[in-house]
Amino acid sequence: MSKTRTFKTEVRQLLQLMIHSLYSNRDIFLRELIANAADAIDKARFASLTDPAVAREWKIRITPDKEAKTLVISDNGIGMTEEEVVDNIGTIAKSGTKAFLKMLEEQGGHTADVPELIGQFGVGFYSAFMVASKVELTTRSGDAPAVKWTSDGQADYTLAPAEKAEPGTEIVLYLKEDAEIYLESWKISEIVRKYSDFIAYPIVTPEKKVDENKKETVEERVLNSRKAIWLRKPSEITDEEYKSFYTHLSNFGGTEYLKAIHMTAEGASEFKALLFLPKQAPFNLLMPDIQKKGLQLYIKRMFITDECKELLPDYLRFVCGVVDSSDLPLNVSREILQQNPLLAKIQTAVTGKILSEMKKLLDGDRENYEKFFVEFGRIIKEGLHTDRANAEKLKDLVLYESMNTEPGKFITLGEYVAAMPEAQKEIFYITGEKRNAVAFSPALEYFRKQGWDVLFMTDPIDEWVMQSMFQYQKKSFKSVLRGDFSGEESADTVKAAAEKYAKTAEFLKTELAAEVSEVKFSSLLADSPCCLTVDGAALSPHMERLFRAMNQAVPVSKRILELSCDHPLIQAFEAQLAAGTEAEKLRQYARILYDQALLLEGSPVADPAAFAKGIQELLAAALTK
Repeated sequence: MSKTRTFKTEVRQLLQLMIHSLYSNRDIFLRELIANAADAIDKARFASLTDPAVAREWKIRITPDKEAKTLVISDNGIGMTEEEVVDNIGTIAKSGTKAFLKMLEEQGGHTADVPELIGQFGVGFYSAFMVASKVELTTRSGDAPAVKWTSDGQADYTLAPAEKAEPGTEIVLYLKEDAEIYLESWKISEIVRKYSDFIAYPIVTPEKKVDENKKETVEERVLNSRKAIWLRKPSEITDEEYKSFYTHLSNFGGTEYLKAIHMTAEGASEFKALLFLPKQAPFNLLMPDIQKKGLQLYIKRMFITDECKELLPDYLRFVCGVVDSSDLPLNVSREILQQNPLLAKIQTAVTGKILSEMKKLLDGDRENYEKFFVEFGRIIKEGLHTDRANAEKLKDLVLYESMNTEPGKFITLGEYVAAMPEAQKEIFYITGEKRNAVAFSPALEYFRKQGWDVLFMTDPIDEWVMQSMFQYQKKSFKSVLRGDFSGEESADTVKAAAEKYAKTAEFLKTELAAEVSEVKFSSLLADSPCCLTVDGAALSPHMERLFRAMNQAVPVSKRILELSCDHPLIQAFEAQLAAGTEAEKLRQYARILYDQALLLEGSPVADPAAFAKGIQELLAAALTK
């Protein structure tokens, strides 16, 4: 005898929201029902370990019927008794509906912001009403009588005895007119491949076949691959399987990866992961607006999202892979993912594993690591500034060219420190656009003379990173362009030069007052007459150029003009002043001196035509003597 029961008020509210297509993606309903079927089979399979009679060929079946306009999802899992039907469906609604409705209320009715996935609230079964005008659930558990649950999603539901030969559950959806696309085989296959491809049990659908005698037969076609290779041992996975899976994961169709990383975490948070370090950077690596970020998230083999940014820090966005969690609630929404503390634990573990594997690669396969770093180094360096927890590990992984390396060769910070002479107390560096732009800087002359190496930081991000990278192995970083090396230069030599060439310094300071803040002598210069250094906390010339390239308004900062203590050009300038050379000619010489210092630091001159004309006149005068 059938019994009719009335839904509670909040359940009726929820069902009305479902019926009126609250979801932006209705495909989710099939994923929800497949997940429930897989859970039911899991329970039956577990029971079969102690009761072999329960064991059978586990299967989830999806059967569309275009004539009846029904879609049937069935499983041969544990099934339910009548009491369990009432209790489970009632519990689902009771435990989750209020929370779900409260969230909607807090969002002010903005349905566009409603999460696609509501399994977090325990009401995933009701997603069937998005596409169905009526739902029938027939189920049987063990030797208990079968029961049928029926509802049109309005005020009530009915329970009635039913006939069912085997344990399991069958759900019949009577589809709405605007949902008949879910009767199409291609649509069913598409949803299964996207969301349920790695479910452990075969998901099958009937398929008509016609043989050569035009005899029609119906066979079952398996829709999912079930090849969740991240759950297998690495020794059991072939190169072809790795390549195929990497192609499936990568956003740019690559088949070549540098390293596959397996990890299994147990304890506070349980998950498995398969991650790939790529060989080549995708074309859109530096185009965040068109680049997918994050790993694919699965929960118990069920696909959740292919862009879970919360699983990786942004500076590892080039890593692709899968994380399959056993602890996260099934079908969590993206909004809830951002708030779930388990994700932070997973990110910490995954990040640590990736950095550890990169260190192994650096130590064990230097050639391939250097190629990898050329592709992704500028992205990895972002972490030096943003990931304080892993900053020291990242410092061990970054590579730089230096004054003592051949072009295209790199050293680590550890190798730099190990090679430092005992007298050297700091790590010196220079920033610029490329090696050729910094290798011939006059600022390096003193360091060559001392036998001290200087790191060449030529990535656009280096200057920004160095604002927060203060030390490595208790050695401070210092830019050679800051020019303050007190105690390293001869005070007597500088004092003597300042007295001997006082007129030159005063003339240059007056003539170049708009460009330089100070003119002083330095014993750091060996071969060049002068160079420009940065005053205090002012922006370096390289940073200024970067800001201007990004159309940022940057005020022009004045440099310090440092003069050589004994360069022939400085001597000649002083002699010209003493001889009373006309002021206009001296002003031209001063301007040429300043412009060539600009060129050596990589900055453009204000008036290239005037600079070229001045050089031409000097050449003409020298050649006609």
